[in-house]
Amino acid sequence: MATEIYRDAWGIPHLRAGSAAELAHAQGLVTARDRAWQLEVERHRAQGTSASFLGESALAWDRFARRARLDDTARRCFTELERRDPETADWVRAYVDGVNDGLASGADAAPEFARARLTPGTWHPWTPLGVWLATHILFAGFPAKLWREQVAAHLGADAIGLFATDGPGTSGSNGWLVSGERTVTGQAVIAGDPHRWIEDPGVYQQIHLSCPEFDVVGLAVPGVPGIAHFGHTGTVAWAITNAMADYQDLYRERLRRTGAGVEALGPDGVWRRAARHTEVVEVAGEEPVEVEVIETGRGPVVIGGPEGLDGDPFDPADPSDAPVAISLRHPPRVTGDLGFGALLPLLRARRVGDVDRAFDRWAEPVNVVQVADTEGGVLHRVAGRVPLRAEANRLRLVPAWEPGHEWQGWHETPRAGLTDGVAVMANQRGPAEHLGVEFAPPHRHDRIAALLAGKERWSAADMPALHTDTHLASASALLDHLRALDALTPEASALRDRLLAWNRHMDADSADAALYSAVRGAVVRQLAAHPAFAALTAPPAYPEVFRPWLALLPRVGFALEHLLRAEELDGIDRPSAVRAAVEEVAARPPAGVWGDTHRLAPWRALEPETPYDEPGLSGDHDCVLCTSGVPGLTDRAARGPAARYVWDLARREDSRWVVPLGASGVPGSPHHRDQLPLWLSGDLVPVVTDWTLLKKETDV
Repeated sequence: MATEIYRDAWGIPHLRAGSAAELAHAQGLVTARDRAWQLEVERHRAQGTSASFLGESALAWDRFARRARLDDTARRCFTELERRDPETADWVRAYVDGVNDGLASGADAAPEFARARLTPGTWHPWTPLGVWLATHILFAGFPAKLWREQVAAHLGADAIGLFATDGPGTSGSNGWLVSGERTVTGQAVIAGDPHRWIEDPGVYQQIHLSCPEFDVVGLAVPGVPGIAHFGHTGTVAWAITNAMADYQDLYRERLRRTGAGVEALGPDGVWRRAARHTEVVEVAGEEPVEVEVIETGRGPVVIGGPEGLDGDPFDPADPSDAPVAISLRHPPRVTGDLGFGALLPLLRARRVGDVDRAFDRWAEPVNVVQVADTEGGVLHRVAGRVPLRAEANRLRLVPAWEPGHEWQGWHETPRAGLTDGVAVMANQRGPAEHLGVEFAPPHRHDRIAALLAGKERWSAADMPALHTDTHLASASALLDHLRALDALTPEASALRDRLLAWNRHMDADSADAALYSAVRGAVVRQLAAHPAFAALTAPPAYPEVFRPWLALLPRVGFALEHLLRAEELDGIDRPSAVRAAVEEVAARPPAGVWGDTHRLAPWRALEPETPYDEPGLSGDHDCVLCTSGVPGLTDRAARGPAARYVWDLARREDSRWVVPLGASGVPGSPHHRDQLPLWLSGDLVPVVTDWTLLKKETDV
């Protein structure tokens, strides 16, 4: 049969072909036509070449990508995929061929290419693996270990717990599975929303893929074939949340230069040659920059080198000396497997068991998976690779030259059941607890579970009310401190009383929510400015790409609930900090509502010539409607629900989905931002599976 491209009323692509390979080609082709700029930005980020057209602002990432050897790891993983699973390797090649066939026409429609003076390049068979790797390399938040190291060095190891932020800045998700015993149809419903950076174009692409082997709707990652995270085949549906597992290690390395290159000291006391070469990063408008790439037996060196961070070689006689180099060890670099062997089996799945076996092949990121099928089967499990190693590896940097920090195999991925016919995951401590270090506070999980418990039978149409819930349980810690204050000025006393009467919902039109946020921000700044934390105000001389994990103010902001409730906070008078904050806000209260300052702030590789007037948002970091600013720094929300979905196992056509902007990545397209009003209001777009209701665009 001919390969056909259809569109629905929202411009979402629906593709039909005679084979899985032909369908992969069509997916690559239509993605390149719709999102050429996004694809090329992601390809360059994976290669560490984005500064060549984006300029100096992209140089920090390119340095990291080169030093972390992202492109080389993608090549290795594709070579292994060809050896282990040639069918999937050919399927990935077909997708890449489609991308290359569509890039020229896609670039002609995208104005960013001309503005950046960028010509579309050529995708290689391993490029989709590089895109996946670059998208998720920081997903597990290994730089948090750098922060813990800083806290321990300056405040002592016991102080690490004070900043138990439970995953701020990481990407998370809400997800819930309601089995047939709790639905009006007798068939399961799966719903949720992944929380990521809101990007323009979006990180998720709504798509429908159909061939004689399978017919699947779901959310694809542009640049990667298939549907990895959220899909519905008609008889089985699946969704994931971030398991918050720790599967990446950082090693302090002792390096030395020799006449032949660079050597690294191993745990057996032997100096061994490290791989070393130099690469040149082109920078638009600037001179090229040379990057030294070093890899030890542990992994690529991502920080420092033989001369240390400050050009001072490591002094082995001084145990307090700063590490001269830090290497990164993560599963795909070790195994040559990025988990792409799961992608085709997911598309071909018919029952829960098929999805279960597919996720046995998963590598990273490590996820909690929820699955249901039309025969009543359900599954709630963790998928991905987490190494077995010493407890110290999970918490902080470990010395590469000491034994006991090697990897010793892989954890078994745990499974969990349902409670009263329901399973809820929101990055809290759950089935993956023993695989991680920090997790999300339980607020989102507890709120979703409580809402689901409030009604015996649920339908797919009921789910958007959960997606958009704005109750902020984490406000209690600050409100409890406010309640205990006395002898305030009349203005501050009135503000305190108003906040204590507030319904704790972070609605965009709420003036009380704006007041709460203002007081919270002032408390964060008061605590961050305390002399007890002075040693943490200046981050170490690490590469710029790690700075967000090392900034004190955001760390205090996201750890505020714990800081306010910790039994003891040495030398810090928290009531005084709260008193000063409420007096500050009472003297200069915000004039408007929460949505005036809590506005959408999507990430774009290139800002538009005419900025968008981005809307105000409901929600907050610990709400089910998780729209995250940085308390104490900005209310603008760069993170939030990157998609919402409701998978109905009774009738797939009763499923719903939405993305923050639209299906097209082309500014000015009618489908570039047409879903934004629905996303804001909590509405979703119908999933169309009837081909007679679609408009045929073209045969390929």
